[in-house]
Amino acid sequence: MQSIDSLYNFFVRTGAEVRLYHLGRRVEPCPLESLCALEHDAAAWPAPWQNQARFALMFRIGDLEDPLIWFLALPLDEQGQLDPAARDAFLQRLLETIGRNVEGLGREDSRPIDNLMKDNPLAFTPSTNFQAMLHARASHDFERPASQHLEPVEAYLTGQQIVDWRALGLQGLADFAVRMDDASQHQVAHSIATLPSEMLVSLCYCLEHVGIADTLAESLRQRGERAAADGDVETFCACVRAVSGADESLVGEWYDSLLDDEQACGPDLLAAMAGRGWQHLEHARRLPRFLTRLAKEPRADFAAVARDLALIPRLRLPVLMTLREADPASPIGRRLAHLSR
Repeated sequence: MQSIDSLYNFFVRTGAEVRLYHLGRRVEPCPLESLCALEHDAAAWPAPWQNQARFALMFRIGDLEDPLIWFLALPLDEQGQLDPAARDAFLQRLLETIGRNVEGLGREDSRPIDNLMKDNPLAFTPSTNFQAMLHARASHDFERPASQHLEPVEAYLTGQQIVDWRALGLQGLADFAVRMDDASQHQVAHSIATLPSEMLVSLCYCLEHVGIADTLAESLRQRGERAAADGDVETFCACVRAVSGADESLVGEWYDSLLDDEQACGPDLLAAMAGRGWQHLEHARRLPRFLTRLAKEPRADFAAVARDLALIPRLRLPVLMTLREADPASPIGRRLAHLSR
């Protein structure tokens, strides 16, 4: 019988119904094949975060009615590949806990594997925003109803009725973001300009995980620029993060204009671009400009951000080439020289 040498093989052998979700840079579905490729050294993790592959495994085994959820953070090496020691230790403990007869797992109860998470060094607790988005994604993907909080949020954001926005829950905003269609996006776009800042920021925390239409992205840009003019850095950066799922031409043009503005490029903005809009940095001119701004900002952790971006497979070579080819007298060159002391 083939041995179980990876989490991927474990779930294949159990015959579990499994869904995998990124929980690093965004909350979004992830093909199970990405975990297989990572564990078998076939590919780097596509969306690393702080030197880890962070994800949620949501699975149903045997006769269990409710799915189980594991939040795991697998350590990555400098190439973005799996550092297997911690995974191997967890896998060994998993197999010892349930015994070798994995095919029979789940016929009675979930306690043997559920209890594994209680003192698991690979386990972590996602932020409240990430948990709300995961719940929204999963309920949609498993074709289950949204939470009871969706209806009042939908009524408020689409202008159907007057609702006290302070009573609206984050889970409702997350459900709305995952389930909104073109019509609701168009309606929300018209309300962005007048939303209370606190409400807008909470909405942006959800929108940054989904794709959005150009009309909504343009409204967010206008509101973000207004917030920047008013000195409201939190709302400004929330809008920058929220547009990251829009079309490249629109987001790229805004990023370019922001990178041209030395006053705008504070550490919070640069973190927003790198954390949520990293795919828009895959650009021959924009990436060097971003890294130059990062190097010129003394409050930014240049080494940490550059290292984090370099772990993303599609950005690794462009980042390394930009650093390697930097003139010693340039902002990047001076930062690198300072770091090497």
